Amino acid sequence: MATLAGSLAGLAGAGGAMSIALARRPRPCLTAGHALVPDRLTDPLPMVLRLGLGGMTVRVTPGPHGELFLGPGDPRPGRTLRRLVLAPLFTRAQASAGRLWSDQRAPFQLVVEFAGPGRDTESLLRAYRMLDQQLRDHAPLLSRSAGGEVTPGVVTVTVAGIVNVRELLAAQPVRYAFADGTFDDLDAGPAPLDLVPVLSEPWTRRFGWDGREPITAEERHQLHALVQAAHDQGHLVRVGGLPDASRRARTAIWSELIHAGVDVIADADISGLAKHLRRFGTVSNG
Repeated sequence: MATLAGSLAGLAGAGGAMSIALARRPRPCLTAGHALVPDRLTDPLPMVLRLGLGGMTVRVTPGPHGELFLGPGDPRPGRTLRRLVLAPLFTRAQASAGRLWSDQRAPFQLVVEFAGPGRDTESLLRAYRMLDQQLRDHAPLLSRSAGGEVTPGVVTVTVAGIVNVRELLAAQPVRYAFADGTFDDLDAGPAPLDLVPVLSEPWTRRFGWDGREPITAEERHQLHALVQAAHDQGHLVRVGGLPDASRRARTAIWSELIHAGVDVIADADISGLAKHLRRFGTVSNG
């Protein structure tokens, strides 16, 4: 796979005239941190970038005129994926020598999860086509799959919330989006890395430990075995969906995930996760 730096030369060259303020970053890139953005946040991207988190999940609802609005429920004017996420990422990368942070070594992981009404197959197909067009409009920013080869970009987009998304994506000879896998893929045979680069599951799907007491030996062994098996097949691992517990309990789970080699931890406690990773996690890697 080509390096991130090598794939961004054209994008970096376009940003010389832009404000240097966009290129500033108060904190280093936390590749292992992923924000599960609360729907109540009107404009979530600035906080995520300020904290240095290496990815975010946003829920989107298709609008009547081809736009994708952030959050479920009734669309709010101007609060679109294009305006609040894609365009600012593109602008920041142009102004920052083709990176979102000067120490960025891996693509920013943007998960777009379809939510809200109109979730029948045909409606979701139309919604994906909306997203696909918007991604192509920002193609220089994005990781791309073509002919089974992946060229990394500043941002890698993953689509969630569409049942048959793998078939939809696999039918495109050139595409700018990917699908999440789960640990079930480990038993079903290796999922193609150019289609499913990451295995992602909510913690509570397989584990009962809530961080309040020491983890059992059985659950620790299971976690380590799943992560190792995923890595052996070439997949990254992202774990979210932690129990609704105190900060202390959550930090216990975060620490266990780091110890097990989980590549990315996703949580709605954005500030707490960033603080924990700065102290105990891997701050920047490639």
